Amino acid sequence: MILAEHAHLRIAAASHPGMKGKTNEDRYSVTAYRSGPEDPTPSVLAILADGVGGHRAGEVAAQLAVENINKFIASSPTNQPIQVLQQALLHTNQLILNFAAANPSLAGMGTTCVCVWVLGDQLYAAAMGDSRLYLQRDERLTCLTTDHTWVQEALARGALTPEQVQGHPNAHIIRRFLGSTNSANPDFRLRLNPDESDIQSEANQGLRLLPGDRLLLCTDGLHDLVRDAEILDILRTRQLDEGPTQLIDLANQRGGHDNITVVTLEVPPAEPIARPSARLTGQVKPKKGQSRRSAASRWMIGMLLVAILSMLLLLLYLSRPF
Repeated sequence: MILAEHAHLRIAAASHPGMKGKTNEDRYSVTAYRSGPEDPTPSVLAILADGVGGHRAGEVAAQLAVENINKFIASSPTNQPIQVLQQALLHTNQLILNFAAANPSLAGMGTTCVCVWVLGDQLYAAAMGDSRLYLQRDERLTCLTTDHTWVQEALARGALTPEQVQGHPNAHIIRRFLGSTNSANPDFRLRLNPDESDIQSEANQGLRLLPGDRLLLCTDGLHDLVRDAEILDILRTRQLDEGPTQLIDLANQRGGHDNITVVTLEVPPAEPIARPSARLTGQVKPKKGQSRRSAASRWMIGMLLVAILSMLLLLLYLSRPF
């Protein structure tokens, strides 16, 4: 792909370390590309990573993830986006493992990752961990990704109820992340409906985005403290560039116990259809009431012409010799 000077999506983002004095281990990037020299298809690649591990290790893992996923995808063809995303995450997982092995102080480091690739108007995404991807369409907000946490697995099995999740001691035990010694398993489900099967959710890859759609990527520092309904309300009532900061401020007002990062992408609203000008069409739209007045005038002129013609015929008849 080729770097583009301007993105075809509107972009806004913000990041904050939170209110507990923690180092900000979140990293993100948003980059605009064209598919190639002979293919002008625009694309935007957004990557968000939330590092985990000991001192400095989390931020190192997150930085490695953002840089190397971006580099891998940028150098890949665009005709098989799912395969490219999968290869990029597997490649980066191994790279983080190798980096930690070569630097004992970084042992055990890892990072969550949500990666969004919009090719033209089609959405492709992959996730690992509990950083999320949302879609706002009109008055509805849908969380497209599934958290890879102990709690989410317990919910799926029925071992926990939604009421038992809040404040659970295992809430932040992550089951999938980049840098894991277990086999990396990127998640390609995009769940548009809670009743969808995994196969149906994976088939949503390539989802066609509509004018006005917004995508929101965020770390758990946001969704732990701000409900989905509140995220929707801020997205609906704020300008795009105000949304990330407003959401972060709300999370910080509620304690800001973790790093908070929000990235938003918006498909520009459709341009209004230009109406042909009178000069181009040769027509002038009548003002209100003008059509009726014009019809009445034509009727009066017609009646006057009939009367004149009748008078002329009468004069001709009277003037003829008997």
